[in-house]
Amino acid sequence: MTAASGEESCILAVDLGTGGPKVGLVTRQGRIVAHAKRPVSLRLLPGGGAEQDPCEWWQATVEATRQVLAADAGGGARAARVVGVACTAQWSGTVACAADGSPLRPAVIWMDSRGSAAIRRQTTGPVHVLGYDVRKALRWIRLTGGAPGHSGKDPVAHILWIHQTEPQVYRDTHVFLEPVDWMVHRLTGRFCASYDSIVAHWVTDNRRIDAVRYDDTLLRWSGLERSKLPELVPPASVVGALTGQAAGELGIAPGLPVSSGTGDVHSAAVGSGALADFDAHLYIGTSSWISCHVPFKKTDPLRNVASIPSALPGRYLVADEHETAGACLEFLAGTVLSGDDGLGPASAPPDVYRRLDAVAESVPAGAGGTLFTPWLNGERSPVDDHTIRAGFHNLSLTTTRAQLVRAVYEGVAFNSRWLLRAVEHFVGRRFDSLAFVGGGANSEVWAQIHADVTGRRIRQVADPVLAGVRGAGLLAWLASGALGLQDLAGAVDVCRTFEPDRTSRPVYDDHYREFVSLYKRTRAIHRRLNGAAAR
Repeated sequence: MTAASGEESCILAVDLGTGGPKVGLVTRQGRIVAHAKRPVSLRLLPGGGAEQDPCEWWQATVEATRQVLAADAGGGARAARVVGVACTAQWSGTVACAADGSPLRPAVIWMDSRGSAAIRRQTTGPVHVLGYDVRKALRWIRLTGGAPGHSGKDPVAHILWIHQTEPQVYRDTHVFLEPVDWMVHRLTGRFCASYDSIVAHWVTDNRRIDAVRYDDTLLRWSGLERSKLPELVPPASVVGALTGQAAGELGIAPGLPVSSGTGDVHSAAVGSGALADFDAHLYIGTSSWISCHVPFKKTDPLRNVASIPSALPGRYLVADEHETAGACLEFLAGTVLSGDDGLGPASAPPDVYRRLDAVAESVPAGAGGTLFTPWLNGERSPVDDHTIRAGFHNLSLTTTRAQLVRAVYEGVAFNSRWLLRAVEHFVGRRFDSLAFVGGGANSEVWAQIHADVTGRRIRQVADPVLAGVRGAGLLAWLASGALGLQDLAGAVDVCRTFEPDRTSRPVYDDHYREFVSLYKRTRAIHRRLNGAAAR
């Protein structure tokens, strides 16, 4: 893989997030030469629905790619430097595809819980624990490392919901694909899924990490048809050549190698530089998670944490998720502080997050006793609860708007601490520090709050919002043979480390205990309020 003479070769890497694709050019050293982003729309529907238009994903990717390539003063020079294409994307979604790959309906994304009732029926049995038939649960855990979540937000539940509510779409579907695998098909014309991207369907035998395969029994128990699922390919492998049509739209050469797709959790792990076993990273984007590579396959069904196939060949990765993290700031800025209702500005100013940082930093630790619980779309880990909801707590007539802002930052950090406790229990050791990536990691205020709340050093990775782009690019270089596993960690820089401020520890310890107590004391209320509607 070489570029034109005298020019540094690059991978065109696409990171399709819920908010839209980020596209960048990634060198062999992990440097991002140029990048651009385009927004896409999200439809939230009654009953827990969340959908996006795959064609809009592609058009936004084309526009962002064209912007990246056009940014070079040398005209087409950047296009000539591209020697491969890679894609990562929001994970645990479903695109119902016709035989030519065109979507038959909007994509059902990871936030959608409409399949909850359907998956509960599939997983239960005459002898059950926590709603799972004991015999089924044991096989699921033994083979996959996990089991379908009862929240209904896994692809298996999406497919069951489509089967039951849109039977004609189901019959017409040639193959169901993850968002990243649909993008790979759009690039290559091939229907395939990598060992890591298919995991959330919970129908593969992952015990042989180098030879993951579908399991007939799990397919039958899940109610899925093998014929409607893609072929499986190893991670970090070349799966095809860029088609002429895709190349023409993107503005790069046809025939370039395209690497296997990977979910955002997997690529962020690589892009964080935390690649050694038990070297952890914290991601905050729309959602959030804490993850690390581990040398074992294991499951904690009580806390909804598992180790699954990684995007790195032969490795396992800890999987968990918080439904809403950065989305809480988006909600605060776009719904609470602005809106199309005549009460204030119709939209938030362009620098709203800088302003929120400044306001949050001006308020002492503890937000004047105000607590925010960040469960705007339910929760997955360390509890699998699709009916729990967010709220401000302990408000009084003296509560200020600045304290509400600070409480949102702290509430997400308390949720991170709750998850950190579950992940450290899972791996059997304490993390001394966490690499911090995602859009939330752009905030030094949030990094310090996380250090103070969790009591861990926070390593803010350079260009944290581009961790997925960098990770996808580095995995493509690995697939090409130009880099080895030992080269990847050195391609990621840390720009600043945040040490915990011990003076804030007492107030944060007190508030954290009340934060967890709020979940335990309000979950039954939220189940009564939201159970029927969320299903």
